[in-house]
Amino acid sequence: MPVKYEINVPATSANIGPGYDVLGLSLSLYLTVNVHIDNDAPTDGDAANYNITILYEGENSDGLSLDPRKNLITDTAIYVLACNGFKQFPHPTTLRVNNNIPLGRGLGSSGAAVVAGVVLADIVGSLGMSQQRMLEYCLMIEHHPDNVAAALLGGFVANYVVDRDSSQAIRPTERLSDTERMQRGREEKAAAANSAIAIPPENICQSVRLGCSPKIKAVAIIPQFELATSKARAVLPEKYAPNDVVFNLQRLAILTTALGSDTLNPWLIYGAMADKVHQPYRMHLIPGLPEILTTFNPDNTPGLLGICLSGAGPTILALAVSNFEEIAAKIQSVFARQPNGGVATEYKLLEIVGDGATCVQKS
Repeated sequence: MPVKYEINVPATSANIGPGYDVLGLSLSLYLTVNVHIDNDAPTDGDAANYNITILYEGENSDGLSLDPRKNLITDTAIYVLACNGFKQFPHPTTLRVNNNIPLGRGLGSSGAAVVAGVVLADIVGSLGMSQQRMLEYCLMIEHHPDNVAAALLGGFVANYVVDRDSSQAIRPTERLSDTERMQRGREEKAAAANSAIAIPPENICQSVRLGCSPKIKAVAIIPQFELATSKARAVLPEKYAPNDVVFNLQRLAILTTALGSDTLNPWLIYGAMADKVHQPYRMHLIPGLPEILTTFNPDNTPGLLGICLSGAGPTILALAVSNFEEIAAKIQSVFARQPNGGVATEYKLLEIVGDGATCVQKS
């Protein structure tokens, strides 16, 4: 009998100023994947399409591949399934994907696709993975945790990655459930049969959800051009001055507490969202960014708490408690008066959502 599921993965904003590759927020904008598994259909063991068909609906789908090995959702799922002994999807499966997360804008579109792929593999393969194990699979594709952890766990999330090549102690795996032991057994068997399979190390990342006041909303100003994360990372230096690192550490320590306070202090948060590690080096990639980061503050823009690049950009994220349209209009005006006709932008007012990725069986 056919089975249907709906997977929803939220957009995310990473870094939040000083928290480069550390902090992430999940936002009320979603990648939705409707899954139809035909358990009654015969399975072709040599299917060139891995028993998977992909269909896209709605906006933000231009240029996305329908080839299972080139599409990030299905390629991730195929990798996870391979690590658990499957050469393809166990049963003929159709995906209907509706992506509401703008591509290449710093709102975690690729991270959401990776998370969706891991969740998809978990349900079609009946793998029974824990949330921690799913995160470890995500990191094998995405490599840095800020977006994928926020998309998977939801809320305001901080992370660190364990350096496997150092002497840093790694905590032993907690007692596994019977389902988790079976899943680890499938991984061991798959790795023994194919040495080319890269099974994720255990406990490679640690994440914690932080407090975030429900009063805070995210004002996202989305320029109508894409900025590849690889390009935005390429401009960063290999080494930093100690003073710049200390600057970020000081603000990171304050920010992780200040956003969850019962009484929000706008100037405290505004100062704590300053950064010297990534934003200064990306100024030339985003027209108007220097003015945006230095002009608006809680005094001249009531309701504003802080302002930063969302991820690698080009989206601007303003955290605020009121006057959302006024804040958006001010930032958009800076983009509009840039040379050569200005930069077109879109404004979205988003909630910081507590739920991460969800998967619900449909009737």
